Amino acid sequence: MRLLWIPALAIYLIAPAIGAPNHLRNQPLDYDLSEALVAGDQSPLERVDLHRTFSAQTRELLAFHRLLVEAESVTGNEFAVATALAAYLNSPHHGVKYSIETQKVGDKRFNILAYTGEERDADVLVTSHIDTVPPFIPYTFHHNRTSPLSSLIAGRGTVDAKASVAAQVFAVTNLLRQASPSTPSLSLLFVVGEETGGDGMRAANALSLHPSAIIFGEPTSGLLASGHKGNLAFTLHITGKAAHSGYPWLGVSANDVLLDAVAAIKQLEGVLPRSEKFGNTTINVGRVAGGVAANVVAEQASALFAVRIAEGTPQELRSAVLEAVEAVAETYPAADIEVDFSSRGYGPIDIDHDVDGFESGVVNYGTDIPNLKKTDEGQKRYLYGPGSILVAHGRDEGLTVGELAGAVDEYERLILEVGKTARKRRS
Repeated sequence: MRLLWIPALAIYLIAPAIGAPNHLRNQPLDYDLSEALVAGDQSPLERVDLHRTFSAQTRELLAFHRLLVEAESVTGNEFAVATALAAYLNSPHHGVKYSIETQKVGDKRFNILAYTGEERDADVLVTSHIDTVPPFIPYTFHHNRTSPLSSLIAGRGTVDAKASVAAQVFAVTNLLRQASPSTPSLSLLFVVGEETGGDGMRAANALSLHPSAIIFGEPTSGLLASGHKGNLAFTLHITGKAAHSGYPWLGVSANDVLLDAVAAIKQLEGVLPRSEKFGNTTINVGRVAGGVAANVVAEQASALFAVRIAEGTPQELRSAVLEAVEAVAETYPAADIEVDFSSRGYGPIDIDHDVDGFESGVVNYGTDIPNLKKTDEGQKRYLYGPGSILVAHGRDEGLTVGELAGAVDEYERLILEVGKTARKRRS
């Protein structure tokens, strides 16, 4: 028996590349939403006259949101959406001249920082992520003729988190276009890699930003999140011995070992500490693979886990997982078991929510908040966004036009309220 714990990999930050690539400069948004194919109730696909149905800003918002969604951006493949987003921000048609910095994170992967004039280090930083989980699901628009604002926008990323990205861009642009002496200085940061460990936001630490307040965009159903669970991800790798399935005693089934290990780890849910605020710690087995054929004793098997931590620390969870796996390993002395903790993880996160007029509540998912280091004493952090996490990552991901358009107004209100305190602290 060999039990191996592989610690988190080292993180390398890549210095920012200042300025947008030439091919991203001054490219207007050339997109007509009236060309959208719309799925109506009990009717074939048809065109909808959106110019009569929605205001000019809502039409442009829908077009921009669709542009983002149709650019497939499963983590690691964010180049198309990042290019489209940078091109939009560089376009002069929205009336605000942004300075753009791109920060390389990997091959054809980059973060985007946008600000006006010399206000790079703004009072309020507004941020979200542009990557999605797999698989890609095409964009569809389901028109509600009797209640147009209830029309459903569906597809991968429509909620998590391209609704936040689109609404944030429009909210910040609106505020900057109509700026008054009371408007805080604002910047936008859009990152890659949030869905698989947060390498984009961790790289953004090298940008050396010092905002007084940060607004993170994720689907919160319009609530101001007061906190979210912690997270720990790991993978089990089992190596057994292949043999003919008619003579299983000649081999060691990696699948058998994996099944027992998964069961032992899942049993931890019943004994791990719970929190009054966050509830129970949950363990999800997200992907299982093993073996090559039904008539072969499996030599290799693996499983991917995500733990949502309600109470305690990642270190305590790692110890509990290793103890459970060690007990299984004693039953299979001829098998090799590797436990690969792909990240350090983090415990439950408390989030600022001291803004009048917003209802608050906790969320069970993880965010990029712990990946961005605090660079200002007393820095405030908020989490808000349109759409429900209950449909994100599923085949029915979507939100209504009303939710998307309403988020622009709510982001504006939130930014102005947060900005009051941010301006006082920096003055």
